[in-house]
Amino acid sequence: MSARQRTGGRQGTAAGTDRRAVVTGLGVVSPHGVGVEAHWKATADGASSLGPVTREGCEGMPLKVAGEVRGFDAAETVEERYLVQTDRFTHFALSAAEFALADARFGRADVTSPYSVGVVTAAGSGGGEFGQRELQNLWGQGSRYVGPYQSIAWFYAASTGQVSIRNDFKGPCGVVAADEAGGLDALAHAALTVRGGTDTVVCGATEAPLAPYSIVCQLGYPELSRAGEPDRAYRPFTEAACGFAPAEGGAVLVVEEERAALERGADVRATVAGHAATFTGPGRWAESREGLARAIAGALAEAGCRPEEVDVVFADALGVPEADRAEALALADALGAHARRVPVTAPKTGTGRAYCAAPVLDVATAVLAMEHGLIPPTPHVSEVCHDLDVVTGRARPAETRTALVLGRGLMGSNSALVLRQGGTSPS
Repeated sequence: MSARQRTGGRQGTAAGTDRRAVVTGLGVVSPHGVGVEAHWKATADGASSLGPVTREGCEGMPLKVAGEVRGFDAAETVEERYLVQTDRFTHFALSAAEFALADARFGRADVTSPYSVGVVTAAGSGGGEFGQRELQNLWGQGSRYVGPYQSIAWFYAASTGQVSIRNDFKGPCGVVAADEAGGLDALAHAALTVRGGTDTVVCGATEAPLAPYSIVCQLGYPELSRAGEPDRAYRPFTEAACGFAPAEGGAVLVVEEERAALERGADVRATVAGHAATFTGPGRWAESREGLARAIAGALAEAGCRPEEVDVVFADALGVPEADRAEALALADALGAHARRVPVTAPKTGTGRAYCAAPVLDVATAVLAMEHGLIPPTPHVSEVCHDLDVVTGRARPAETRTALVLGRGLMGSNSALVLRQGGTSPS
């Protein structure tokens, strides 16, 4: 079997230099709502969906505020046989993938070969809720009461596997098991896969870290906010910053080779233009200044983008004073004087920080912002204590052609992704 037959893609140069990765579909499940429209409306309005943690078994825990996905019924989009095998984080992924494929108008007839479509997701915690339930059955009733799907449902790769199986996608598949920055790394991996010969990759990240066991694990993070009021729990770039509020949900994108997308009549919504990643180590927030600056510079270089071309920055916005300062300085290091002028936003302060899914949700939001000519505000933030033009209060109308999306992880990863509006060829 030839390489072309294995990938189902078009022949290109060895480096894939004539192949561009573009976004054609978005699927979102977020605390703001299920579906792109609900998420975008709340985001553009500057709404906040942070609230008390209401999940069963979480009463009395130090974590009081989070971004929960309410009103989500996976059975509306996913068959029962997949639901019983999987955790809530995979339910989100299966639904978001369904939405993204529908948004891209990508159906069975568009699959020239099962090997022409791959799947890449990122995961930070895996299926904690499913795993907790089965382990409780083991401790309380014995091994005969542990279901057979325990072996796969908790696993980081479960979402990639189930999206692939459900849709019969047999192209290159993978999972990025990393902290928050891994969401951007998964999108970069998808773009690299497209440049390497695969025509379509379904990619993204979803998380469900609000089960009791998962929350107990997170309580070891000093960066986690213990604030009890939703409007005070997550306020990056301010004097009142006290950590981040966690969240569940996420986003899935359909990334395609540009010519293949145009040939089937798809709408090219954005181009994945550049990416770079670095590592500075767990909790070393002051040092993340250098690492993040290098990631930004690398992403801009790969995109062939000058600093002054960046029209909006979707910030990592950890909400820890030292980390926020390092991010502001990293932008100054990488963008120069433009760092003081470019609009910076962190809409995740209205949904919470969904670990690996947080920057992917930012990417989806950035695509929508470029399409609508509207930069969403940063909820709960008003008086900024850094030399940044943070968009607060109301959304800001602006012609945005290039977006820079940033992500950092609690374990020390830094990642930057450059998006360009639309494609490079006429539709």
